[in-house]
Amino acid sequence: MTSGAVVIGAGLGGLAAAVRLRAIGHEVIVLEALPDPGGRARTFRREGFTFDAGPTVITAPYLLKELFRLTGRDPADYFELVPVDPFYRILLPDGETFDFVGDEERLLAQIEAFEPRDVDGYRRLARHAERIFEVGYVELADQPFHRLADMARLIPRMLHLGNHRSVYSLVSRYIRDERLRRIFSFEPLLVGGDPFRTTSIYLLIHTLERRWGVHFAKGGTTAIVEALVRLLEEMGVEVRCDAPVEMIEVKGGRVRGVRTENGEHFPCDLVVTNADPSTVYTRMVDPRHRRRNTDRAVARRRSSIGLFVGYFGTEGTYPELAHHTIILGRRYRELLNDIFRRRVLSDDFSLYLHAPTRTDPELAPPGHEAFYILSPVPNNLSGIDWSATGEAYFQRILDALEEQLLPDLGKRIVTRFHITPDYFEHDLRSKDGSAFGPEPLLRQSAYFRYHNLSPDVEGLYFVGAGTHPGAGVPGVLSSAKVVERLVRARHPAAGFVSVM
Repeated sequence: MTSGAVVIGAGLGGLAAAVRLRAIGHEVIVLEALPDPGGRARTFRREGFTFDAGPTVITAPYLLKELFRLTGRDPADYFELVPVDPFYRILLPDGETFDFVGDEERLLAQIEAFEPRDVDGYRRLARHAERIFEVGYVELADQPFHRLADMARLIPRMLHLGNHRSVYSLVSRYIRDERLRRIFSFEPLLVGGDPFRTTSIYLLIHTLERRWGVHFAKGGTTAIVEALVRLLEEMGVEVRCDAPVEMIEVKGGRVRGVRTENGEHFPCDLVVTNADPSTVYTRMVDPRHRRRNTDRAVARRRSSIGLFVGYFGTEGTYPELAHHTIILGRRYRELLNDIFRRRVLSDDFSLYLHAPTRTDPELAPPGHEAFYILSPVPNNLSGIDWSATGEAYFQRILDALEEQLLPDLGKRIVTRFHITPDYFEHDLRSKDGSAFGPEPLLRQSAYFRYHNLSPDVEGLYFVGAGTHPGAGVPGVLSSAKVVERLVRARHPAAGFVSVM
């Protein structure tokens, strides 16, 4: 490859960007540091079990489907999405359950059972969330946001929508019952945010899920990764793994190529990176080329939380489970304070249990069940020695699951392993072991998040969780749309490509 575009990272954002760049006529190669594609969405396979390493919830499925339709392909030929009902089953500390569903009648009946006065409050909350969605998602999610004028234009509307308030604060304005306040405010945790500090613009997640539903890919999220890799191969794009990038070469303020740690050199005039922007700027771009994103400026950005994720397979199944279960602990604000600000590992926890074999039994051997249990934890600024504490922490989680939800679990586990913030820091090269990039605070959102268009180096673009519009599969896929718009304006290519 003598010119064209290099995409760094084969996560969902990088793969989506590669499809879009190739579709508008650019020669593209994708370089992935790990031995397999997917990034946070890669796959672990153990003893006949298939475990998604990262994202398990698919919303806004049109964003995936349009990648295939760009070149006249039918996405149904590449992957299958299955709707999940309920979206989430939420287990409260006293054993009460609440199913978050798309059906309005079922949803309101459950709210009424908790607090009749909150039925009308929820209706008003849902309408407010829809207004936020229309601005924060429909108008802005796939639009460039690298000019201060864009932010200045938006501020009056954000203030009018109450986006200076936190998610929990805005929910509490409409909902009286504390249990329901938790139920309708936890979703920022899905993108690494504290509901008590994350701007209420992230209430758009609630509308996003209600509008398009929650889905699961047959075969796991890895099936989507494999479909995108296959699509790229058909379009003439190589996805090269075991190719960690060491340096982005810059001359005269412009991208001139990339060099891998393996000694390979790829001349190019366009780089799209799906890697953590903090890592890219501080490790891959020489300081003399960074006027804005200096080491000091990068260090000032507040990283989001870390994640502890345990994977285990059982002999026998638990057919009474929902596909997604949110297990809320007795402490809410206090636990979040431990994770986000005190950065200590608490004795208690809130958890997300993923049971994909409820929807796709083929992810485990016959008569077995595959599980993924996620616990939000402090990032690596905590100083926690996960090599010493990880296994014991996993066992505490498993004991709690056995007591609360999965009878005889200890006797039925046939395989188990876990990842910690160390995995995110070292394997995924994410600053501070963060799982979601910069924390989604108001001062780190929109214009104040890492820009999709580098202000330092011409020809350098960013997709993924760390850049605008933010973390989560819809955000990551939307960032690829933003980059396509920017590249079209600045790096015109030969035109639409159709490789059938």
